[in-house]
Amino acid sequence: MTTTPPVTLEDVRDAAARIAGVAHRTPVLRSRTLDRLVGAEVFLKCENLQRVGAFKFRGAYNAASRLSPEQLAKGIAAYSSGNHAQAVALAARELGTTAVILMPEDTPRSKLEATAGYGAEIVTYDRYTGDRVALGEALAADRGLTLIPPYEHPHIIAGQGTAALELIEEVGELDALVTPVGGGGLIAGSATAAKGLLPGIRVIGVEPEVGDDTKRSLEAGERVSIPVPRTLADGLAANVPGELTFSVNRRLVDEIALVTDDQVRDAMRLLFERLKTVVEPSGAVAPAALLAGRISSLPRRIGVILSGGNIGARRFAEILGA
Repeated sequence: MTTTPPVTLEDVRDAAARIAGVAHRTPVLRSRTLDRLVGAEVFLKCENLQRVGAFKFRGAYNAASRLSPEQLAKGIAAYSSGNHAQAVALAARELGTTAVILMPEDTPRSKLEATAGYGAEIVTYDRYTGDRVALGEALAADRGLTLIPPYEHPHIIAGQGTAALELIEEVGELDALVTPVGGGGLIAGSATAAKGLLPGIRVIGVEPEVGDDTKRSLEAGERVSIPVPRTLADGLAANVPGELTFSVNRRLVDEIALVTDDQVRDAMRLLFERLKTVVEPSGAVAPAALLAGRISSLPRRIGVILSGGNIGARRFAEILGA
């Protein structure tokens, strides 16, 4: 019996039409230096230049724009370590509604300030002791808000997949697509788009070494939970894959590579010094895997999603100075 996948290429195309003119169609960056260091042709999809500084606006707006007038009148809730928070806050503002966001107490100040700057109310919690899903669901229920999760929703996944859709539309054939992996929404949407357009493409995810829940889960054939990781890539500090995203990724993702904080730092430095591009640690894990030789059987033409650039100047300097 064939089951219908939760997200299809047509869903991604529909999301692309919905966000057109609202989200940016971000540029694709090339670098001969990067190609030489990696040993392949690398195409960087610059989601660090997306609205709110990350790919997350794609999914947030796609999901929020489908809410009923009654739901929008009551407001939106979300939980996030930063980028989804900003995305939902901006989507709410664009749609004329309000947002309440549950965020970890140790979220980088730049992300807290940006989320508040978009008009959202922020409620904090301890990410190492609190269950953000349970807390977020309780917050939404108490206030009568519609909860927009960071990745466990088909409209979120479809929206995130529009980044890969745009990349392939612009550059054509790719042998591989490399994306960061946190909860799994970006790679699930990207894999759906990429394999729908290019059935032979390899889809490769990258996680922090200390946050390898998706790699472990794919190897086990079921979702595996780990302690909440402490990593430079705070946006990827998930401890278990999403149920919906894992159902997609176990079918479509070919490989998971792991990188250290030092490798992430080196990639951030290279992107800044040689390509004049600022990315946050989570956004640097995909090029870090390429530069560190963590991708097996290196393909010839590789698409890479730089997922975000939300990092303050002081924190950026601290990381590169370490």
